[in-house]
Amino acid sequence: MKQLQKLSYLLFVLAAVTSCDSSNSSDPTPTSSSVHLTLGNPSGAVADVKQPTNYLLVKPQYVLSYHRDRGIPNWVSWHLDKSWRGSAARQDDFRADEALPAGWYRVQASSYTGSGFDRGHNCPSADRTKTAADNSATFLMTNMMPQAPRSNQQTWARLEEYCRSLVNDDKELYILCGSYGRGGTGANGGVTQTIDDGHVTVPRRCWKVIVVLPTGDNDVARVSTSTRVIAIDTPNDNSISSNWEQYRVSVDAIEAATGLDLLSAVSTSVQSKLESTVDTGPTE
Repeated sequence: MKQLQKLSYLLFVLAAVTSCDSSNSSDPTPTSSSVHLTLGNPSGAVADVKQPTNYLLVKPQYVLSYHRDRGIPNWVSWHLDKSWRGSAARQDDFRADEALPAGWYRVQASSYTGSGFDRGHNCPSADRTKTAADNSATFLMTNMMPQAPRSNQQTWARLEEYCRSLVNDDKELYILCGSYGRGGTGANGGVTQTIDDGHVTVPRRCWKVIVVLPTGDNDVARVSTSTRVIAIDTPNDNSISSNWEQYRVSVDAIEAATGLDLLSAVSTSVQSKLESTVDTGPTE
């Protein structure tokens, strides 16, 4: 059961922290115990300082591939069901991620100030409200991307709310989120390539893939050709429509744009069907 998976993972993390300082290690970090990688590791990321553009960070709340030179994640992956939801308040404690290897530039809470872009969550704050610690983890800057305010506060907010409504309807979700390209248009107008003195790249596009399952166990085996998969690819532009449904695309299209291998743990025959299909399901 997934609750046991979470407990096993927490025990794994405790053992790893006790034995060594993994943030400075060149050895790959084991990932098989993380529920957030159930559907695969899209870029084959590992916690190896020799791979600074595809560096794996495994959190109890989500997993991500970090790109040191862009200052943002390549992708963030997380599981969402009712067990992650509760009454914890939004912590708003944006901060640098101290888990990054020593010597790497750490994006700060103030790095986006005056840029015209929001500190856009990949894994949303409201997806992690079981405990204050869970919510706080979403405010690490390695979970952020410079996002046009209208995109973040309206388009993506509506999609995130819809995802949580599915969870309230006894569904569980596996969500992947990221960005690609260079150059977005925020509240200040004009295309911006980077912020924070070049340390943070402003992406051109932002994407998300949501796999929807009825609540249950053995999730990979339950993904079938009839499983609903919602994929969106939006411009990072402040003139974006608030209707996320008009940005639906196929998973194949996102893979072609990013070079990622999404849903890689799913059988190839099922992947072929799911990834070529554009969702037409309800949006409210």
